[in-house]
Amino acid sequence: MAAQLEGKTALITGGAGGIGGAAAVLFAREGAAVSVVDVNREAGEAVVREISSAGGHAIFECADVTRAADCRRVVERTVKDFGGIHVLFNNAGIIRRASVVEISEEDWDAVMAVNVKSIFFMCREVIPIMAKGRGGSIINTASGWGLAGGARAAAYCASKGAVVLMTKAMAIDHGCRNIRVNSICPGDTDTPMLRSEARQLGETEGRFLSEAAKRPLGRMGRPEEIARAALYLASDAASFVTGTALVVDGGGLAGSG
Repeated sequence: MAAQLEGKTALITGGAGGIGGAAAVLFAREGAAVSVVDVNREAGEAVVREISSAGGHAIFECADVTRAADCRRVVERTVKDFGGIHVLFNNAGIIRRASVVEISEEDWDAVMAVNVKSIFFMCREVIPIMAKGRGGSIINTASGWGLAGGARAAAYCASKGAVVLMTKAMAIDHGCRNIRVNSICPGDTDTPMLRSEARQLGETEGRFLSEAAKRPLGRMGRPEEIARAALYLASDAASFVTGTALVVDGGGLAGSG
């Protein structure tokens, strides 16, 4: 069976671990050259070593994707090393668990910068490159909380709702150049970010994760499961899919209106 991303280059932000790290390894296994972008150098370089040791091709760029200059730099290096960009997975994200009366302006701005502004910066750099070629696939990590609200997560919900609608707008604007733009909406997935929420809320990790597993499938997601959904959107199997918000949440939103 042919590799689904053979001959393609994928740039993944937040690629040092969790969903991004799983996607980097999976995309490389499926034939892509992978540019791993993250602020965590040690973890990012470890992902690249894992890919390289398995015979894949990957580079790491330490970058703050809330900075336009950093985004431009990583895109330029990716094109220089691999010749182009066919898949952009905007996966970098943070969460601050607080209501609007609890959250600081600094934390609000940080969530919006990482979760939303970084997508603007990366797409502004990558779309012209895709447009000069034969198109490409952009995947933006949103959330189930981009489609339904959640308690003490106002900034996060606002940011992920913005990702869902920004994705749809970009799909309309750039479909004529064969650039597909989709968002993926994970439910609670066992990542370091999810576990950090327990600390933010002052809850025990065990109790918090037990609550996160309360969905029809009776468990949290695994990063590899979300990565496989991203692979579908990146691949030619999704050649007629654009502007969608793909929910991958074990049924967590199945009972919502």
